[in-house]
Amino acid sequence: MKSVSSSLTSSSNAIEHRCDVLIIGSGAAGLSLALKLADHCQVIVLSKSDRNEGSTRYAQGGIAAVFDEQDSIEAHVRDTLKAGGDLCEEKAVRFTAEKAKEALSWLIEYGVPFDTETTESGEERFHLTREGGHSHRRILHAADATGEALQITLNDAVSVHPNIHIFERYNAIDLIPSKTQKGHCTGAYVWNRQQEHVEVIRAPFIALATGGGSKVYQYTSNPDVSSGDGIAMAWRAGCRVANMEFNQFHPTCLYHPQARNFLITEALRGEGANLCHADGTRFMKKFDERGDLAPRDVVARAIDYEMKRLGQDCMYLDISHKPADFIVKHFPNIYRKCRSLGIDITREPIPVVPAAHYSCGGVMTDFNAKTDLENVYAIGEVAYTGLHGANRMASNSLLECIVFARSAAEHILQRLNTVTYEEPIPPWDESQVSDSDEEVIIQHNWHELRLFMWDYVGIVRTDKRLERAMRRIKLLEQEIHEYYAHFKVSNNLLELRNLVTVAELIVRCAMQRKESRGLHFNLDHPNQIEDAKPTVLKPKGSKNECTVGSLTT
Repeated sequence: MKSVSSSLTSSSNAIEHRCDVLIIGSGAAGLSLALKLADHCQVIVLSKSDRNEGSTRYAQGGIAAVFDEQDSIEAHVRDTLKAGGDLCEEKAVRFTAEKAKEALSWLIEYGVPFDTETTESGEERFHLTREGGHSHRRILHAADATGEALQITLNDAVSVHPNIHIFERYNAIDLIPSKTQKGHCTGAYVWNRQQEHVEVIRAPFIALATGGGSKVYQYTSNPDVSSGDGIAMAWRAGCRVANMEFNQFHPTCLYHPQARNFLITEALRGEGANLCHADGTRFMKKFDERGDLAPRDVVARAIDYEMKRLGQDCMYLDISHKPADFIVKHFPNIYRKCRSLGIDITREPIPVVPAAHYSCGGVMTDFNAKTDLENVYAIGEVAYTGLHGANRMASNSLLECIVFARSAAEHILQRLNTVTYEEPIPPWDESQVSDSDEEVIIQHNWHELRLFMWDYVGIVRTDKRLERAMRRIKLLEQEIHEYYAHFKVSNNLLELRNLVTVAELIVRCAMQRKESRGLHFNLDHPNQIEDAKPTVLKPKGSKNECTVGSLTT
């Protein structure tokens, strides 16, 4: 086993790090992969902010797996396929459901504090809750802050492992294609945010675990780091992407000027909360026979429709009919947050609005999480595995992270001694660029992109809206490319460059789907077509020579 090394290349003043596996992203997917690998090799984990600031930390609901004897893997598969709008890859769904209990047992061994309860016979067991789309209680959770509990547990384990090296406040810029082995990458260019210079990390294996790209929308439940970096980097390196038109809007984000990005978990509805108007009138039954337990896409569209129909800023979620001690015990985080804003959820309803939440599409992978590039993997929200189809079912996301991280680790370990790269890596050239003197351009483009994506490519779409969005994307791409070519990189510039790529991929996928299915709803094509397929985009040219914006299917 080699050790991580760092060196200064005298000819270019470039810093180069070496490891066995480079993991870009420090959420549930990245840290799980690191822990599964680290007993056998040296791992670098790249974190764009501090290691806690990712989507995992903010996941409230839980992780789905069959622990109840009354439940079954077949039921989990069936529910997922139905929620996915008949566009899931059934083999991927079954693969994930079958490995779910083993994956969660691994987390339990690490000490993730899932809630338990005592039965009438005195036996202690895990408390299982139910969320939209699930036919049984199968959600393991840690109160209403499962993601935070998971992140803390994984961080604690990673911190004490001598073979895992966390590089915090580093942006990945691009994968570095091999000059001698087609379809391979030798490492990545990364930007050290603290020192403000570009470095190289050389690794025979690379895993993208960067999360989704919901920051492309004006309103999102996700943290600031969710800027689609891994999707854009993989696309530029020659990987196919799929189903980018399916962006999940969480139906219930807290509506309050002082509560940016705060989610109200679906588990509230699982425990009996009702969606209603300001006067308490319930409305979900007129949209779906499952009522308040309908899948997220149905609920988000219903809330959006009622808000627009009535000219209201929000709808309401009411669980106040439940006992107060029950609410406080099961949803302490939400209770405290709302209470701090003057909302007592034991006595009054919670104001809610939909917000961009989860990217169901991403970089195409196989069941080993391997992409089209021979030594590059993608895990978690950045990836398209076929699990989610046209709509992600609640609490399948963290599950996907753990299951595919474990699968990727097994595949990498089998190949660990078969891949080496000693070829020279071109140094990062900043000789022709300067410090920006017009940062306002980035800020303006940033706001313009997120606003028209929200207005034109949001919960409800039309052909004309998509065409308008694409015209604006093309103009922004030209401006951003020119800016990127002339000025030194910065966090905002790197994220904007990636987000405009993600925006184009979303719009191109949406323009190709001439139907309404799952999370993609187009007023010009309101019906479903028969024998629908995933939308797959392939970069033009060879795997290592593609042009962003030139797509074929």
